[in-house]
Order: sequence, then C-alpha cells, then structure tokens
Amino acid sequence: MRRKSTGRSATTSRPSAFQSPMFNFTTIAILAGVLVLGIGIGIAFSSTTTLSPSNVASREFIDTRAPNPEICVQYGASAMVMDARLFVTLNPFNVYVAQPSMRPGCVIRQNNWALLEQRKLVTSQQVNECKNRLNTFGFTGNLDSEKPDIRCIYQNEAAQNFFTAQPGAVAPSQETDRF
Repeated sequence: MRRKSTGRSATTSRPSAFQSPMFNFTTIAILAGVLVLGIGIGIAFSSTTTLSPSNVASREFIDTRAPNPEICVQYGASAMVMDARLFVTLNPFNVYVAQPSMRPGCVIRQNNWALLEQRKLVTSQQVNECKNRLNTFGFTGNLDSEKPDIRCIYQNEAAQNFFTAQPGAVAPSQETDRF
C-alpha cells in the first residue's frame, strides 16, 4: 500500500520576518554613515563665512562692533549706519550719489532714553521733540570717550527685507520690534 502524499516535506520551512538580519544591520550602518558624512560636509560648506570688516555676515559680528556693545544690546539694538550724500541738479535734472560711508551704530529703545539724559548727551527738549514725532534715538561713536553723534531717527515701517519677501523664500516675513 502506498501512502498518499500531502505535498509537505518532512522539514517544513516557514517564512521568517528577517530573511537576512545581517543585511538590515549593514544597510542601517551605511545609511547612518552617509547621514553623518552629509551633515559634516554641510557644516564644512556653511562655516566658510569669514568674520572680517570686508565681510559682515552675522548679527553677532555687528553686535561686537557696535559702540558701547553692552549698552547697545541691553538697551537697544546694534545697527549698521550708512551716511551718503545726494546731489541734485535742476538744469539739467540729474542725481549724483557720493560714496557712502558705513560704520557701526546703535538704536536705543524709547523706554531707555533716560540713559542718554543721565549722561547729559541729550536735553529734555531734544527728547520731547523726538517723542512728539514718534521717533527714537540712534548714535555712532563711543558714549564715554568721544563726542558721539546722536540723532533722532525715524523707524520706517514700510521698509521690507526683500531677501525674505521674495517669491520662493522659505521663511515668512517677521515683524520688527517697535523702538
């Protein structure tokens, strides 16, 4: 008598969840290595910024170059001050621009004007005039050692940072602090 064959062999094999565990660990290790290498290359490319007077590329650099940096950062904001002269002729009509000069400066918040008054750098009349026009004070030059150039300045809220406002910019436009 013959037995009927069921089609099963004596050693039945079940499919395993991990067909090749060594392959999965190797793949993960390779991918992790590529990730670390990519991060390292990205850091190397992004850290080529040189902080020299010819290349002002960070807020920290501007903060350290501001006149009275500890006062400026605590009571206002460091700034880049640009002075330029415009010459306009009427006959014939032409506009000429002189070479601008750039220097470090500071903008003081309105609630910190007492600092300038205590040092007798601005008068109460100057403070009232500036306050009536809803402006604030900005200065260049050291407040302690030399005669600083302090002026009542207007915050132009219509000015925009066109680097972030362009189509395709990834960051939304940020609101500025009211000085």
